[in-house]
Amino acid sequence: MSESAKEFCYAASNIMTNSPGKSVDTDSMDVVYAYHDRTKHQPQRYARAPGYMDWANQPDPFRYYDQASLFSLDQPSITDSPGYDSLFKTGQGSVVPINPQSISHLFFESLAISAWKQAGGNRWSLRVNPSSGNLHPTEAYLIAGPIRGLSDVAAVWHYCVYRHALERRLVLTSEEWTAISQYLPSASVLVALASIHWRESWKYGERAFRYCQHDAGHAVAAVSIAAALLNWDTRLVGTVTDDELAMLLGIHQQQGHEAEHPDCLLVISAAAGDSLRDDPVIKLSTPPLGRLKTGKFDGDPNTLSSTHHEWPIIEAVAQACRYDGNPVPGHNHESRGEAVPAAELTEDRQIPARRIIRERRSAVAMDGHSHINREIFYRMMMHITPCPDNKIIKVLPWRAKISVVAFLHRVHGLSPGLYLLVRDPFHEPSLRKTLRPEFRWSRPADCPESLPLYQLLETDVRDTARMICCHQDIASDGAFALAMLAEFDASLEQYGASFYPRLFWETGLIGQILYLEAEAAAIRATGIGCFFDDVMHEVLGIHDHAWQSLYHFTVGKPVDDPRLQTLPPYGHLQGFIED
Repeated sequence: MSESAKEFCYAASNIMTNSPGKSVDTDSMDVVYAYHDRTKHQPQRYARAPGYMDWANQPDPFRYYDQASLFSLDQPSITDSPGYDSLFKTGQGSVVPINPQSISHLFFESLAISAWKQAGGNRWSLRVNPSSGNLHPTEAYLIAGPIRGLSDVAAVWHYCVYRHALERRLVLTSEEWTAISQYLPSASVLVALASIHWRESWKYGERAFRYCQHDAGHAVAAVSIAAALLNWDTRLVGTVTDDELAMLLGIHQQQGHEAEHPDCLLVISAAAGDSLRDDPVIKLSTPPLGRLKTGKFDGDPNTLSSTHHEWPIIEAVAQACRYDGNPVPGHNHESRGEAVPAAELTEDRQIPARRIIRERRSAVAMDGHSHINREIFYRMMMHITPCPDNKIIKVLPWRAKISVVAFLHRVHGLSPGLYLLVRDPFHEPSLRKTLRPEFRWSRPADCPESLPLYQLLETDVRDTARMICCHQDIASDGAFALAMLAEFDASLEQYGASFYPRLFWETGLIGQILYLEAEAAAIRATGIGCFFDDVMHEVLGIHDHAWQSLYHFTVGKPVDDPRLQTLPPYGHLQGFIED
């Protein structure tokens, strides 16, 4: 940790000791609370950021490992099946075996380039997974045993988005792969995610750590959804520390502003009939893996920017949130009180899932007058609510920590106003105690019985939504906007400072589902990272850290820019686009 980061940690400890609403008094918790409060946007001041756009020094959005062995992946075509709605049902279709084609599908339908956009002389890429400011701090790795047609040996691979290829960073011995995979189903691969904080802090300054965690959550969901298309199951690993994960990926050897920081490790199982545990076990501290700490990884990371700006608060909070391997208790679906999908919302609309995934775009403006039907809204809320069949949400091993406040503007059959989706029944007593006593807590007419949705206030909330979201019209011009509330104090007190990023991961997962829900309904969505945190809390009557707003979202009819030209995603590899 740099001296400037240490100075912030010391100051944070002094500032946050005895802070209201926090019972755990440790250095790491102090730093997390200090960071969270310091990086809130306020109407009179925004969180600290550069204040200008240093376009000449914008980080390269693509990471390469020069001199690493390269394996090019296929670019699969879009198929009519499976249907999008089948993603939210279990036991649909047959399991696809692990081979080069299915691995190509996994990355092409989760993290690859989805298109290039061009306006005049400017051209930029879009990806299947969204990112704050389209800056893409998230890097992905594949750790797998021998795969016939891809590799005769087990290896650690970096996914190179620009080339849609795997870069081999390390060959694993059979003993090393056995040590890694010994507790996993027979047909399994691992996908790891890491973040380059500089890619976000270049534009957003101190608030960038939040946005990196949003993006990690979107990526977790994107990978889980792509795996579900192959009828594979995905789970987050809770037995590997951040230090061990960094060692496995070889990023522990990186230093400086462009270093990758470990986020998470996912187990993906393609073993038919061999169920994947909700709390899969991987042990990286065993003697056979000792070589990884000092081993030589192939390839050198490319330089992203020529100069950098110091943001010591990001280094400090990242260090405070390092995960030490203390696992979060896994799912227990028999006692979770999860919703059961309403029968009238479970019919398969036969919308090709791969088309929805590849064509997903973030709206830049809404038209301000189009409505959606309440059935569409109910379906969206159902699909972001935990239930036994929702294989996407099950990737995270903890009970839901996020409930959702909805600003309804234009939903046929539902009055404009403020609504609340209680995503876990354990949230309701705390929310009733915390939120304004005058809220009505009434069930909307014709709402599915299994959907825990309440109307809090019936009124025009367009101006409120716009003002809260940094005066952005997109929050009021759609059909509805959302604020994702985290059970903040209780989560951190139970699981510690390392759970702070995981709260954002859950919001990103919810957001990714909402993006696809919007595409399936022939509309669009976009995440909103700029909002006045405490103004949102004041609207709800929140005056402590029991619940905190972490992410905002808007859904509606988009306004397209006719000046933009769309180019094929990998045209630069075929010579259609100038490299």
